[in-house]
Amino acid sequence: MQFTAIVVLTLLVLKLVLLPRRVAVNDVVGKARWLMVTGIGLLDVQFLLQYTLGLRAMGVTQAVLVNLILFIPASWAIALALLYLQRQGRVSHTARWAGGAAWALVLLLLGVAVNIDGRPLLSDTPQLYGAEVAASVLYLMMQGYYASLHLRNIVQMRRALQNYYDRDTDDLLRWMKLSILVLMVMAMMVPLLIFVRSAGLAIFGVLFFVGIFFLVDSFCGYAVSSAPMTVNAAEENERQENAERQVVDEELATTDSTSELTQDVMQHVGEAVGRWVAQGGYRQSGINMPAAAEAIGVPRYLLSAWLKKDQNCTYANWMTSLRIDEAKRILKENPDWNNEAVAQHCGFSDRSYFQKKFKEYTGMTPADYTTTLAS
Repeated sequence: MQFTAIVVLTLLVLKLVLLPRRVAVNDVVGKARWLMVTGIGLLDVQFLLQYTLGLRAMGVTQAVLVNLILFIPASWAIALALLYLQRQGRVSHTARWAGGAAWALVLLLLGVAVNIDGRPLLSDTPQLYGAEVAASVLYLMMQGYYASLHLRNIVQMRRALQNYYDRDTDDLLRWMKLSILVLMVMAMMVPLLIFVRSAGLAIFGVLFFVGIFFLVDSFCGYAVSSAPMTVNAAEENERQENAERQVVDEELATTDSTSELTQDVMQHVGEAVGRWVAQGGYRQSGINMPAAAEAIGVPRYLLSAWLKKDQNCTYANWMTSLRIDEAKRILKENPDWNNEAVAQHCGFSDRSYFQKKFKEYTGMTPADYTTTLAS
């Protein structure tokens, strides 16, 4: 098992190192890539030490000077790699060094335990066992902290994407959600690596390798795709939108009729949107929120505010709803149209996406809907 782990992890490190050159051009993705290389490389070293030193055969728990000392910085590096991707490199000092603080405390705990028992370094002692338990708790706390950051960032990324693109972009982040889940499950199972000496450990080993392979493979696929640029464009739009809103809020704060003015403005936005919808502007495929706001003739922050207040939905959901209504009208008036033609007319990116969203919104396929109309 350990030899297999060494081979698999070495191949994963090589895959990360040999990513296409264009990844290095993107500074954020490049840093995330080398953080991931560090994390997977440390895991590789961990299994290499276990294999060459024969720690399991000596009866020493894997945690001692191997799992905890190397697994914690490995997890720290992997967590930072995801954070760099999620926050476009804007990682706080606290998030950047929380893993280092946990690692330092673990080293201190293990070092004290080794020195107070007066036994050889690789001996199993009650003091070392207690230090392992405390270190495991610290590790779980560290992973819980990073998992909370990852989940919060995914929510922010999803919101930015949904308020920028005219279609569902959840597929861009699905691997990240699954990776975070994998890391959380692995974190909860780490005590098995430390305290369990049964055949069940092999099952965890298989799950561990599958999880790490999925993480690295998905990371590589994301890094070489256009997804980082896509997410960056959506988040830049959100920052500009917030900046516009802040300027207007400061101007309105100097007036005595902010609430009444806001109501008038929202009514104006609603009327402008109504004219744009009547003209079929939403049937342009791939139109993002800034482009739609410009076509409507309102600032993007006002369109976003109107969607939230009047429609209670994101830009992507609003566009999909408009297109589904148009598709229902077309299917009713032209039952002979195929799905490709309907999708193209309504502004959907492709036939399969149209079929997926039509069933999601109506509960039936376009064909079933046409049949229902005919009956």
